[in-house]
Amino acid sequence: MKLTQKQELIAQVTELLEKLIEVESVNDTPKPDAIADKPLEMLTVKECAALVDGLSENTVRQLCAQDKVAHVRAGAGRNGKILVSKMSLLKYLGIAG
Repeated sequence: MKLTQKQELIAQVTELLEKLIEVESVNDTPKPDAIADKPLEMLTVKECAALVDGLSENTVRQLCAQDKVAHVRAGAGRNGKILVSKMSLLKYLGIAG
């Protein structure tokens, strides 16, 4: 393959990648109204276990420890209360789309 052919091929690939990036950036932009309609709901470990049949408090704690669901610890150290994102938990369990 000649140098000019390589340069043309690189230019074509670059052009395709730029188009792909433009399409992805347009599609990935969240609509402000969609975000405002869904407030963030945080649940305690007990509330999570009560929400889903067959889900134990220990399982919820393990999911948090393994960073499989979005959570925050409210309070100091290991004794702080764990608050879990309801949407994150339901998505992980395959209940919410």
